[in-house]
Amino acid sequence: MPSPADLARAEALIARTPDFPKPGILFRDIGPVLSDADALRCVTEALAAPFEGGFDLVAGVEARGFLLAGTVAARCGTGLLPIRKAGKTPAPTASVDYALEYGTATIEAAGDLTGRRVLLVDDVLATGGTLRAAIELVEQLGGTVAGVAVILELTGLGGRAVVPEAHAVFAA
Repeated sequence: MPSPADLARAEALIARTPDFPKPGILFRDIGPVLSDADALRCVTEALAAPFEGGFDLVAGVEARGFLLAGTVAARCGTGLLPIRKAGKTPAPTASVDYALEYGTATIEAAGDLTGRRVLLVDDVLATGGTLRAAIELVEQLGGTVAGVAVILELTGLGGRAVVPEAHAVFAA
């Protein structure tokens, strides 16, 4: 597990942009964390640490979740399952529709996860809809969700009630 000082440094890199993408929204951008090698390594370790030894595949939710899941999978010596937006997977074997703050969306994945223990990774837990759909998707494919890890939980948006099992490295 990374040191508290390393975690504080990584958290300080999360950029805050007011009124983006629309007035009243405070957007949190993990891009600076991803572009800093030490911070990326720190966050990767913090995402994986609570679940080490308990999973054999990492699933990443499009798009930033792909990046994070890839680093966790490489660090832990596992494979990676991409969870994609609708229409991006050539032969999806499962799909789940879910509600967003501004409409609905669909995610898809392909493969047989029977007997696989899957760690779900994404960047942010906001309302929880995307991660709840990803959990359902893994289960539809026959897998067991071994854990859910995110860099940042936006505590005021209620995602914890929807995905109570999520582990967040940081909270805002």
